[in-house]
Formats: sequence, C-alpha cells, structure tokens
Amino acid sequence: MTSPRLGVIGGGQLARMMAGPAAELGVPFRVLAEAPDASAAQVAPHVVGDHTDLADLRAFAATVDVVTFDHEHVPTEHLRVLQEAGVAVRPGPEALQHAQDKLVMRAAVERLGLPNPAWAAVRDLDEVLAFGDEHGWPMILKTPRGGYDGKGVLKLDDADDARASAADGTLGTWLGAGIAPLLAEALVPFARELSAQVARTPFGRVAAYPVVDSVQVAGVCDLVVAPARDLDPAVAEAATAAAVLLAEELDVTGMLAVELFETPGVGPGFQVNELAMRPHNSGHWSMDGAVTGQFEQHVRAVLDLPLGETAPRGAGVVMKNLLGGAREDLHAGLSDALAAHPQAKVHLYGKAVRPGRKVGHVNVVADHGLTLEQAVRAAESAAAVLRDGAAPDAVGASPSSPATPTPPEARP
Repeated sequence: MTSPRLGVIGGGQLARMMAGPAAELGVPFRVLAEAPDASAAQVAPHVVGDHTDLADLRAFAATVDVVTFDHEHVPTEHLRVLQEAGVAVRPGPEALQHAQDKLVMRAAVERLGLPNPAWAAVRDLDEVLAFGDEHGWPMILKTPRGGYDGKGVLKLDDADDARASAADGTLGTWLGAGIAPLLAEALVPFARELSAQVARTPFGRVAAYPVVDSVQVAGVCDLVVAPARDLDPAVAEAATAAAVLLAEELDVTGMLAVELFETPGVGPGFQVNELAMRPHNSGHWSMDGAVTGQFEQHVRAVLDLPLGETAPRGAGVVMKNLLGGAREDLHAGLSDALAAHPQAKVHLYGKAVRPGRKVGHVNVVADHGLTLEQAVRAAESAAAVLRDGAAPDAVGASPSSPATPTPPEARP
C-alpha cells in the first residue's frame, strides 16, 4: 500500500520540523514555500508559490493527496474552493477560520460555554470608548486577523489614551486602513499563561498532551515547562477537557493548541486566550520530551494514522526559545553550547538572524539526575551561548535571573 502524499502550505519552521517525522513514517512530503531559501525549503522537496494565489494553491494541491498548514494565513475562500474540488484539506476551512479570525473564535468559545473574557466587535472610537466604560480600563484591542507574537495587539489605559491612539496612533492607523471590526477584550488579571494541546484525526480519535506552563516575555513565548508546575489537577483536567471539546465541536483535524490565562479562584481556573490549528510553539518540548512529538502527531492525525502516546519523559521537560541576538552565525556557538550542555537538544531553523526573531529552540529533559530547575538553567544557558556567545554556565547555576512572566494583564 502506498502512503498518501502530504503537502504543507507555508515554508516556515513548523513545516521544516514536520519533514523529519514524515520521512520516518515513509510519507512523501512536499512544501509550498514562499521563497527558495525558506526554512522548510532548505530540507524538504518544495515548490515556490504564493499562499494567497488560488492558481498556485491549485497547482500545489494537484501534486499531493492531503494538504495541511505551517500557518493559518491562507484565504478561507480559497480553501473552500480546494475542498469543493475534492482536495483533502486538514484542518478544513470551516474549522480553520476559528484560528484565522479572533472574532469567529470568541463567538465559538462563547457558544460552547467555555470561559471567555468579556469581548465585543467594535468599529469606531465611540464603540471602543463604550466598551471600556462598560467593562473597565485598561482594555485590549486586537486585529481579528494576522496578529501573532504580540503583533496586532493594543492596550488602551483609559479613555484619553484611546482618543489619542485614534487621533494619531495605532488605533487610528487600524481604522484608517479599514481593519474593522476590531476585537475588544476586557483585561484579564491572570497568574500565568498555560497551553493545552490535543491532536484529532478526521474520524474523531483524540490524544491530549499535558497542560504546559508558557512564560511570555514582550509578547513572545520564552520558556515552556511541561507539565505545568504546581498546577491544580482539577484545572489541568478542565483545561484538557476544554481543548478536547473545541477540537470535537469545531471539527479540527491535526494539532490544536488552546492558549489559556490561568485565573485562580475564578470559574474553572482559566480563560481561553487564542487557538492555533497546527503544531505550536508551546508544544516544541514534545519533540524530545514526549513519546510522540507534536510534529509526528500532526502528520499521523492529518493522514488518519493511529495517534501516538503523549506522556512526557522524565520528571518534566523544558523548552527555551532561541531569539535572534548578538551572534549572527549561530553555528559558531553550536560546539560550545553542545559541549557545555550535553543534555540539551538544539533545534535551529535555518533562518537569518534578526533581533527578536525566532531562529531555534533548546529542549532539556529533567532526567538522569537532572532536576527540573537544573533543566531550566541548562536550557537558558545553552540558548545564551548560541544567541550571544555568553560563557557556558554550569548546570545548577544561572548567569542571569530566570525569565520573568509578563505582568498579569491580557496579552496576545
């Protein structure tokens, strides 16, 4: 029996990290990349094309049996055309729109009775002011589409701040560009951010990963610990149940990440932040720290193969994001990082270094005598060596204080 051919739209690091598991499973794999030097195009068969061009999408889909995604930015109407033509699009456009449009997502979360912050669609300054007056200041505004890693998010401290932003700031730019309606959300006083991931096959088999602790710095995921430290088991169970419900009710195929605000003592202990219907940054730990990593699981799910075990290895797993810093040549620091931290698994994305850009990550499993705190410090040290050429730090001591969670306020 011949394996179905899997095509990924988008040539970023997520597609790159799907290529290895696909090869291991004997799955023919191809990428529609935005450029010949895109992250995935460096390691996988590919064609260069535009994910917003229907002709490019049709041509690519004709060469594969199943289509999935590196990102959620393919126009929904194009995906409907492909699906109507008989292309197996996974997740399908009706599911994916909940990850593409935050207003659609908020309405679905509300319909399913899951904990949402107060929210509304707002079209002009008057509606923004009315929302802030009703639900309190500060408040959060988001562009419904396209925002990620802190982009497309605006915090307004009070009515005067909103007026000033509408006059000559971000709000005015958004309204002037016709980006309306916008999503208004009440500020959520949260303890920390969590992420619940599940995988689902086309016919409804589901596998859940442990809920993880996701530390954010400047709107970007910085550190993930799996399972989440000191999380009330009842909250973990409820968060997992919410992720499963969303996957089932929205008919998701593949990986689903549900980003959450932990709100101790309020409701079930969390509120839903955002959704991603693909492998997600908060699940990178699983590549080395779970029996079945999220990239293999996504390949299995979209091809309707049996799902793998999701249990973490060791006492816990740490993922440290590697963002662009002082060192332009990451390979120059690889020997030092690997020699100093043989426990570390380094994943580089083949991307040009720019300050703040995600260019890789480091995983460390707390096992073989390594405590979870030592794993955190080893991952941070290995990333610092790669990023800035910092002197390697001995496991159990840190050259700087650990990453500090974003203050308790709503972020993207």
